[in-house]
Amino acid sequence: MPIKYIPYSKNPVQGQAILNTISRSVRLLSYKDNDKVHDRILRGIPYYELIELESVGEASQNLVIRGECLSACAYLKEQAIKVDLVYIDPPFASGADYAKKVYIRKNPKLAQKLKEAEEALDFSEVAAFEEKMYGDIWNKEDYLNWMYENLIAIKEVMSETASIYVHLDWHIGHYVKILMDEIFGEENFVNEIIWAYTGPTNQKNNFPRKHDNILFYQRHNIKIFNGDEIRVRFKKSTKSGGKTALSGKASDEILEVLDAKGKIPEDWWGDIADLGKIHSEDIGYATQKPEALLERIIKASSNEGMVVCDFFGGSGVTAKVAHSLGRKFIHCDIGINSIQTARDRLVEVGANFRMLEVQDGINLFRNPTQTMDKLSTLIDGLNTRRPEGINEFWFGVITDSKHGTMPVYVPELKDSTQKVLDTVTINAIINGELHKFDTYAGEIKKVIVYYVDIEDEKEIKMFIQKNNTTMIEVELRDLKQVLDFVVIDDSVEFSLNEKGILFEVEIRSFYSDKLKQKINEFNAKKVLSANTSFIEISKEGLELIEYISLDCTHNEGIWQSDSEIKIDKNGFVSINGQKTKEFWNGKVSSNTRPKRLKVRNIAGDETIVMIEEEK
Repeated sequence: MPIKYIPYSKNPVQGQAILNTISRSVRLLSYKDNDKVHDRILRGIPYYELIELESVGEASQNLVIRGECLSACAYLKEQAIKVDLVYIDPPFASGADYAKKVYIRKNPKLAQKLKEAEEALDFSEVAAFEEKMYGDIWNKEDYLNWMYENLIAIKEVMSETASIYVHLDWHIGHYVKILMDEIFGEENFVNEIIWAYTGPTNQKNNFPRKHDNILFYQRHNIKIFNGDEIRVRFKKSTKSGGKTALSGKASDEILEVLDAKGKIPEDWWGDIADLGKIHSEDIGYATQKPEALLERIIKASSNEGMVVCDFFGGSGVTAKVAHSLGRKFIHCDIGINSIQTARDRLVEVGANFRMLEVQDGINLFRNPTQTMDKLSTLIDGLNTRRPEGINEFWFGVITDSKHGTMPVYVPELKDSTQKVLDTVTINAIINGELHKFDTYAGEIKKVIVYYVDIEDEKEIKMFIQKNNTTMIEVELRDLKQVLDFVVIDDSVEFSLNEKGILFEVEIRSFYSDKLKQKINEFNAKKVLSANTSFIEISKEGLELIEYISLDCTHNEGIWQSDSEIKIDKNGFVSINGQKTKEFWNGKVSSNTRPKRLKVRNIAGDETIVMIEEEK
């Protein structure tokens, strides 16, 4: 449950409609259920407990937050933190699934032997499988309701001079433009920036789609815009014998000065290549954007020391570039892979920051999409193949001898608006969905409604009792009770030895039940396809490890990484953020005796093990 709900607008005058201080009273864009968003906004932003997972470097205002956009905004508003620039690259409602390529590392023992024999490792045959990061599959109306609520919350934590850049494409950008006109005001629209890029395409029946749209708005009619910081050189004109293509009459000296100073780029950016041409930046993260794109935006719309925030932080490029340009940063994302990727990138560039996690009940898996996929196997007796007459509103059915077929409702966890079971949702169920069972061939006696949070359980039950005109029983169940039994730590065997002035931890074996299942699924598909390229794991299992950290300071609570290593897909190791061309030897050392050991597997699951004191 949320600790409380934080009003979007502070201290409204009694009798004044709260929404009037946020947006127009009449919605510009009409679509299904958009009126229901107002009920949630009137209730406020749900504020959950946050715990600090790790502190990196010195005390800092920089934040890496694992949680949804709304939860992060609630925290910032509660802490009176204002952001000066927002860049977001949210899902595009593209209908695509995005996957992370999970690479099996080289067995450290084999790598060491090859190194000693001066043999080269063949990196072209690194075994890998894909793991879904999130599904960008939305009903258009659901997407717009979700985006509207997020944008309202973001606006409330922006400073008076702040700007916001929303990065989308042709799928949904034109609808979001109308939402932003409504939320920020048409008069506060600045630019629609076209980021054009090139690359391979096999489209034959239409013009290849090779651009994204970035909507640029200001919070109020005062904004920061540093045009001189982002000037680019004029292109040479072939028609003028190589001279710069400057209009108007001017002396050669003036032309030379103007050419050296350059021009503010137009709203069509064709000079920033995508990652397909910048291999040095590409870390294999779906939806990753080039650093030059964020550098231009951050330089243009913020000054040193200001706070730059990305609520859909992805690979962490916004936070990294903000740090490099002397800004403070806030990185937020719901996916654990995003948090870990951003954390490791920021460590590499020497950033100081705190890592926080929102305790909203759905952070047990790497992201909400994976949680939804897993739920079908976690809810006892659930069959996701709905019989005829049970529509897609229901997640599946449970059948037993006493109650017969029982439809099961599960909130869509990637949509934060569905997390709280309120009177609006329960009314839609009992006065909408239950009446549809009149035509069902079988007799429905009971339905099961799962929730993550509930507005007021006693009040909801009274509402059901008073308004349910059918003979169907409605049973409420807490979804967190299902999720609480899910987390199974990986198994780590290790030894601790003193080597002179160093303490050395050697990982002897590593086993991950989740990864074992994934690899078995991968190999089973290869059998069916008559492909003999299987993934084989050594008995030690060390090739399943991506990252190891030693905490020499705390026995519990906030993690402090006093020594760490990260192994890349080719087996090379980074030590405390510094890349090397050394292969991992299965060990990690520290100057003082470690108290705890953290091991992250290649899919992102982390296991913490206590290191016993000497007796």
